[in-house]
Amino acid sequence: MTSISTDTSGPGPQPGELHVLHVEDNDLDAELVAQALRKAGFSFSVAVVQTEAKFELELRSHLPDVVLADYNLPQWKGMEALAVLRREKLDIPLILVSGALGDVTAVDCIKRGATDYVLKDGLARLPEAIRRALHEKHLLHLRRLAEGHLARKVEELARSNADLEQFAFVASHDLQEPLRMVTAYTQLLRERYRGQLDENADKYIAYATEGAMRMQTLIQDLLAFSRIGRKGFVSGRTDCGAAMAEVMMSMGTAIQESGATISYAGLPVVWSDRLQITQLFQNLIANAIKFRSGEPPVISVQAEKSGEQWLFSVSDNGIGIAPEHADNIFVVFQRLHTRTEYPGNGIGLAICKKIVERWGGKIWVESEAGHGCTFKFTLPCEAPAEKEVGDGERSMSAAAGSSPE
Repeated sequence: MTSISTDTSGPGPQPGELHVLHVEDNDLDAELVAQALRKAGFSFSVAVVQTEAKFELELRSHLPDVVLADYNLPQWKGMEALAVLRREKLDIPLILVSGALGDVTAVDCIKRGATDYVLKDGLARLPEAIRRALHEKHLLHLRRLAEGHLARKVEELARSNADLEQFAFVASHDLQEPLRMVTAYTQLLRERYRGQLDENADKYIAYATEGAMRMQTLIQDLLAFSRIGRKGFVSGRTDCGAAMAEVMMSMGTAIQESGATISYAGLPVVWSDRLQITQLFQNLIANAIKFRSGEPPVISVQAEKSGEQWLFSVSDNGIGIAPEHADNIFVVFQRLHTRTEYPGNGIGLAICKKIVERWGGKIWVESEAGHGCTFKFTLPCEAPAEKEVGDGERSMSAAAGSSPE
């Protein structure tokens, strides 16, 4: 079915047929375009207009599937139709159909937003240009639907994560007081009645006390994990060298007892929160000391520029991690060893991951069982031109009893 009209007050297109809005002042050229579409098997209706006023009226009356426009008209230019479409916020393909259009002009029109162009002496190409334009429009529509769906899912996920963090924070905070009471009274019960009841009673009280204390530690760890990402942290220039020096001071006893040697060289200034970066280094150093081998720990912290980020590495000579567990170790409360082998609740590396990702970085581990670990993570530079900050190699050897500068 084909219908051609130059009267915008006439009936609209029939369901299922292509509706074409043609900007053209030559009736013969308009008929040749219609013949080309008819020959290609299109079922279509076409409205032919010559002025901007008629063009806008037709847009409001019957929204077209595609606009064909002559480049030059006595009263109007075809590319001005594109401005009208944009003003009306209409995403409709516009194809220029002109008698003569230089390559430079054609390229400029495409850059300005025209979908395609076809010369009037090559109308056999017009049906394919229309099909391609409609297909691209359909793909764009699907992409926007997918992007909108993804944006809604991201928003829902962010809201869900925020709710979970709030729940974890409130639950762990509110659980501390009743659990403190349980812990205190089980300890009091053990101290006051030890030896006065039978052997089983003493054992059961010990189990209860130990379980309450372990639960208290779990809740404190959960509270620490939920605090990462909450408001209250300040973004700014963070000297990683100063953060490491603070870690060395706070972990002095553990470093001495383990005989660890820790070195760090030329650590930069990054854009983050000082407290969180200090916690990040402390957790990684503590992890290296805890999972040491028979030899005294040797730990090295280094950084190098990688594009717009700093790439950090924390390597040790500890027991290592089997490659199949490389992802699991960053999961909250995930443990690879029993509590009798190594104490802790499996929260330290999960906190590291959350801190690094909060600042737009990534963290991973490279290791083999029995051959030590190298934890790597990225943090953003303050600016692309930022230079490495450091004052040379700093080291601390517990065996030598030295301290950081």
